[in-house]
Amino acid sequence: MQGPLAGIKVIEIGQALAGPLAGAIMADMGADVIKIEKPDGGDDARSWGPPFIEEASIMFHVTNRNKRSVTLDMKSADDIEKLKTLVRDADILIQNLRSGVVSDLGIGPDDMCAINPRLIYCSIWAFGPKGPLSKAPGFDPLLQAYGGVMMQTGRRDDPPTFCAPAINDKATAQWCVIGALGALQQRHVTGRGCVIDTSLLDSAASWVDSSLATYHVTGELSQRTGAATPTIVPYQAFETADLPLVIAAGYDRLFHKLATVLGFPEWCTDPRFARGRDRFVHRDTLIGLLKPVLLTKTRAEWLAGFEAAGVPCSPVNTIAELSQTEQFKASDLIRTLPGSELPVVGLPITFDGQRPHPHSGAPRLGEHNDELLG
Repeated sequence: MQGPLAGIKVIEIGQALAGPLAGAIMADMGADVIKIEKPDGGDDARSWGPPFIEEASIMFHVTNRNKRSVTLDMKSADDIEKLKTLVRDADILIQNLRSGVVSDLGIGPDDMCAINPRLIYCSIWAFGPKGPLSKAPGFDPLLQAYGGVMMQTGRRDDPPTFCAPAINDKATAQWCVIGALGALQQRHVTGRGCVIDTSLLDSAASWVDSSLATYHVTGELSQRTGAATPTIVPYQAFETADLPLVIAAGYDRLFHKLATVLGFPEWCTDPRFARGRDRFVHRDTLIGLLKPVLLTKTRAEWLAGFEAAGVPCSPVNTIAELSQTEQFKASDLIRTLPGSELPVVGLPITFDGQRPHPHSGAPRLGEHNDELLG
């Protein structure tokens, strides 16, 4: 399939994860993404390993498929002019350089939109384009810390806990793409481009939006609850006789089903547990009752009973277990990159039931210099 963004030209001046991932999403949807890299080593993510394939990290291969690579020295006036030539007929530019750098180089939104008024100029910042930290460096764990995410993650008495997937980088890449797609639609009406700003801090704040709202209304800070949600009970992981599972009995009717399967139907009318707000107040008591009961059977036994009764539940899978599940196989999510034959997670979207297939793997550094720069 061609993809819904076929015919859209994207210039990506991206490093590491957020910028390149935004470009990869657009490339998966059919856009022609031209990746600008520094001549000396290229994108730093090329060296973020092991493991490596063809002298580039797996992370680089994953987030740079379907792109073309050219090398430009941003300190060279001649190379800046070459970049501007590429931008003249581009639809979208993505950059995640440190705040102030693009303006100093003469490639900021004012400069580029003057060359191409139809350009959609997307900036991905660490802390945003304004404020005292606008020029500060930003990586995902720093923004998980600054943005309050680490104080929302983990068990109550544990140290602040880092969420392993790079949730801020990935969310910001997705917000960038959403903004660019909105701006493309707007351009159909106005005929002009748009300047899009996203930041890892904005994404971090969006993860803790309910906690921020609660604090502003009540002055209370949400407490960390481990592998559980702070307001819905029971909605968390539990140990069984052998392996862990998660129960998500978020509604009263689901809790009543859960209590019946566990053998305690009287909980359904117990004033401490009958309603969600009551279970929240008596969380510790209820969880203290649930834990020893769940230890009496294996995970498979509990899953079978819960599924038969309509209680939402799931095994806690390892990556290996996930990859072997029939549901994961049915999703047809894995795609193989041409050249390296690396299996990667494809675009998590289908179009008319079809998931895009990559047409090329990650490019070699400067692989398309002759083709695109002459």
